[in-house]
Amino acid sequence: MRSGLRARGEIGDIIGMSHETSPVTPEQIAALPPEFRALLQAVIDHYERRIAALETEIATLKKTPRNSSLPPSTEHPHAKFPPQKTKSGKKRGGQPGHPKHERALIPTDQCQTVITVKPEACRCCGEPLTGDDPQPWRHQVWDVPEIKPLVTEYQRHRLTCPCCATSTCGELPPGVPQGQAGPRLVALAALLMGCFKQSKRRVALFLEQVLNQPCSPGWVVKLQNLATSALAPSYDELSKQLPAETVLGIDESPTKEANRKSWLWTFVAGSYTVFALRTTRAATVLQDLLTDAFDGVVNCDRAKMYYSVGRPQWCWAHLKRALT
Repeated sequence: MRSGLRARGEIGDIIGMSHETSPVTPEQIAALPPEFRALLQAVIDHYERRIAALETEIATLKKTPRNSSLPPSTEHPHAKFPPQKTKSGKKRGGQPGHPKHERALIPTDQCQTVITVKPEACRCCGEPLTGDDPQPWRHQVWDVPEIKPLVTEYQRHRLTCPCCATSTCGELPPGVPQGQAGPRLVALAALLMGCFKQSKRRVALFLEQVLNQPCSPGWVVKLQNLATSALAPSYDELSKQLPAETVLGIDESPTKEANRKSWLWTFVAGSYTVFALRTTRAATVLQDLLTDAFDGVVNCDRAKMYYSVGRPQWCWAHLKRALT
C-alpha cells in the first residue's frame, strides 16, 4: 500500500511538470503494465479537468472596476461586459402581443398650430360630406424649429462736446458682455464640454452646423475660460466649506492634463460635490483642501494618503471584495 501511495505521488509530480521537463518519455509510459498505465491515464484526465476548471475560474476573477478597487478610467470605454443572464432565444424588439407604448398627446391648447382636416366626399359612394366630428382623431407631429441665433446690436454713438470738443462714447448697459457671446451661449458651450464630454472641435462643429452660430475651436476655448471665471466664486465657496463637513466621501481617479499624468479628486458632501484636478495623488492635496480644521469621517478606500486626515472609514464595497 505504501509503495502504491508513493507511486501515486510520483505520478502527481510527473503530471505537474511541463512536457519539456518531464523525466518520463512516451516510450517509458508505453512499457508500463496495463493496470498502472490505466491508473496513470485516469490521473492525467482528472488533473486536466481540474486545470480547465481553474483556468475558467481565474478568467472570471480577473480584476475589473466592477469587482475590485480599480478606478473606472482603467477600463476601456467600449469594453464588453459579461452577460448577466442567459439568452432567451427570442428575437430582438417587442414581442407579439406586448402592450403598445406610444407618446401621450398633449392638450390641444398647448399646440402651436392646429389644422382641421375634413373629408370632402364619401370614400364609398362619393356623396359630399359636411358637419363636424365631435371627437376627431388627433394626430400630433413633433418637430424642432429652425434654429437661428439671437443677435442684439448695440450702437454706441460717439458725440463731440460743443464746448471742449471732447468725444464721448455711449456706455454699454449693465450686464451686457464685452465679447460677442451671451451668457446662454457660454453656458451651453461649457455644458457640452463638461457634462457631455465633447472636444473643442466637436463643440464648434455643433454650434456652427446645428445652431447656425459661427464658431471656431479657438473661440470655444475663450467661452470655456469665461465659464470658468463665472463659476470660480461658487467653486471657491464650496471648497472652503469642505473642512466644516462631518462626513466626506473621497476618491481619486487617474487622468491626463495635456501631456501630464493627473488625478481627478472627488469630494462628496451631503448636498454638493467638489472636483479637483491635480498632478499628484499625495496627501498634500488633502491638506490643501481640508486643512487642519477637518475632523470628520472620510469614507474612502485603503490608500495610505487618507491615514493622515480625519477619521478614515473604509468603503464597505472594498472590504467585501477583499473578503471574497
